[in-house]
Amino acid sequence: MHEAVDILENAIPTTDPAEIYTVTHKALASAIRVIARADDSSGVIGDACRRLLDLHPKAAAAAKTPVDKLVDWMITFQFDDDQVDYFELDPVAYAPALGDVGMAAYRRRLSEVEAGLGPRPSEEDRWTSRHSHEWFALDWNAQRLAVLDRDIDAIIRTHAKDRRVAAWLEDTAEAFEEIGEIDVAIDWAKQASDFDHGHQSQKAADYRCRLLEEHRPDEALNARLAMFRRWPSSTTAARLHKAAGKAWPELRDEVVATLAASPNDAALLVLLTLKEPQFAWELAHSLALDSDHTWAELVKSYEKIDPTAVLPIHQRLVEKELANAGAQYYRLAARRLGKMRKLAAGTEHAADVDDLIARLRETHQRRPRLQQEFDRAGLPRSQET
Repeated sequence: MHEAVDILENAIPTTDPAEIYTVTHKALASAIRVIARADDSSGVIGDACRRLLDLHPKAAAAAKTPVDKLVDWMITFQFDDDQVDYFELDPVAYAPALGDVGMAAYRRRLSEVEAGLGPRPSEEDRWTSRHSHEWFALDWNAQRLAVLDRDIDAIIRTHAKDRRVAAWLEDTAEAFEEIGEIDVAIDWAKQASDFDHGHQSQKAADYRCRLLEEHRPDEALNARLAMFRRWPSSTTAARLHKAAGKAWPELRDEVVATLAASPNDAALLVLLTLKEPQFAWELAHSLALDSDHTWAELVKSYEKIDPTAVLPIHQRLVEKELANAGAQYYRLAARRLGKMRKLAAGTEHAADVDDLIARLRETHQRRPRLQQEFDRAGLPRSQET
């Protein structure tokens, strides 16, 4: 499907717009039928459908598609019971194809749909309404038409609603950014970030920081610092580090001290952002790091500094992997043991590693698949071999 969309997109400059629209329209209909019957847990089919949905309004405008037919199709796509409800159409994208006359007709059709649904349910009851999909589609259209109209009051009414969800406030900010009202967008993003300490507010705070970095860079560092202090983590610290630039040395001690309460975040910041494996190694030990995943990342870097120092960590990780039964765990353990042999080769620890392998073979002698994976990795069968 993606290869087909590639071909379609590449044909646009040299092909009759009417033909592009016809093929796009048919391809979209076929794609929707496919996804209605297929397992799209990977999201690949949905992504192809979205590419066609992005192309469809552009192709319709270039082909000068009759607006009455286009309006009929848009209404059917969104409100016909036989259609899937995975996707929305964006009336903003279709505005060039519809023109003023077509857009007026489209608004009338939306009003007719709403009139046929009966009383509007409350926000709490909408999801249990038998017309929940129709109300969702109507609300989506109301939001997008408010953006198309650049109507500030309508944007607030349709996006922020009763302002009791942080994500709605961020939606409002994004709508204002779309129409170029950057200062207003930044204000609404701050309202969303100040809403509470939840993940929606944290996401909004990051969005606000990105807006500031692009449009008001002098304010960006303070915003990133405030975000880190409110949600300290290796991620917010890494973004603060990037924003700080030459000012980072003034913030380093505070950041590392704050993250000490979370050894995993502290080690990840120092290792992956600051690129200081020696300090990360010391920090991991002093803070009693207990994340196997982070230890695994740390030994990859620290083995270049002291190859034998990482052997006890590798051994612990091997033993934890073998606490689980399964070929994937045996394979990981075998590879790690092979790495240990290379690191210990030519040192006084080489025999200890082979002793460990022999003990593991003996302990797990009733796991034939483990023995097989050890053999495939070239691990010795006994200390003598």
